[in-house]
Amino acid sequence: MDKITSDEDATSDSSTDDGSPTVDTREFAGHPPQSIADVRETYREQAAMIDRMSWLNRLLTGRYRQRLFGAASGRVLDVACGVGTNARYLPAGSEYVGIDISTEMLAKAEQRLEDHPRETRFYEMDAQDMKFPNDSFETVISSLSTCTFPDPAEALSEMGRVCTPDGQILLLEHGRSSVDPIARFQDWRADAHFEKHSCRWNQNPLKTVSQSPLTIVESSTALLGSVTAIKARPE
Repeated sequence: MDKITSDEDATSDSSTDDGSPTVDTREFAGHPPQSIADVRETYREQAAMIDRMSWLNRLLTGRYRQRLFGAASGRVLDVACGVGTNARYLPAGSEYVGIDISTEMLAKAEQRLEDHPRETRFYEMDAQDMKFPNDSFETVISSLSTCTFPDPAEALSEMGRVCTPDGQILLLEHGRSSVDPIARFQDWRADAHFEKHSCRWNQNPLKTVSQSPLTIVESSTALLGSVTAIKARPE
C-alpha cells in the first residue's frame, strides 16, 4: 500500500484548526457531517468485522456490482474501496487502483487481492482531496460510500476531476427504501446507525449526486428501493 500526501495532511481540508468539519453548516439526511478523522476511527474499529461479513455484502449486492462495474474500462479508480470487494467485478484487462481513508481496510484489501491476476494498487487517501492529477482515470467507481463522506458533493466533484472528460463514474449506493414501513424504520434508527457506523443510511442517493457537479446519465433501483445504481459523467 502506498500513501500519497501533499505538504498538508490528507485530513486537513476537512477540518478547521480546532478539528471540527469545515462543512459544519451543512446537513445530510438530518445529520451534521463528521470529520475525516471520525470516519477513519469508525473504520479502524470495524475493519475486521466488515472483512468477516463481506460474503453477506457480496450475496446481497454482488449481482448489482457485476451489472454496473462490468461496464468499467481502462484505468479504474475505486473510491472508498474498503476491503477491495469491487475488484472482482471489473472486466479483464482493466487496471485497478483503490483508495480509502482507513489503513486497516486497505490492509484487508491487499490481503484479499494479493494473488489476484489483475494489476492492483492501493493508496491511503481522502476522497475529498485526492492527490491524483486531473483526467487520470477512464472509469471511477464507488460503492456504498456517499453515505459516509463528510461532504459528499466535494468527494463526487473530486471523482469528476480525476475522470477523463469522456470517461464514466459508476456508483452503487444505498439509501432510504421506497417501501414505507422499511423507510420509516430507517428513519427511526437513523441517528443510532449514524452514531455507530458514520453512515447516513436514509439518504437519497440521486439527490446527493444531483447536488454535485456530476451529470447523471442513467439510474436504477433494487432491493425494495434501498440500492441505487448510477451512471454519471464529469461536468
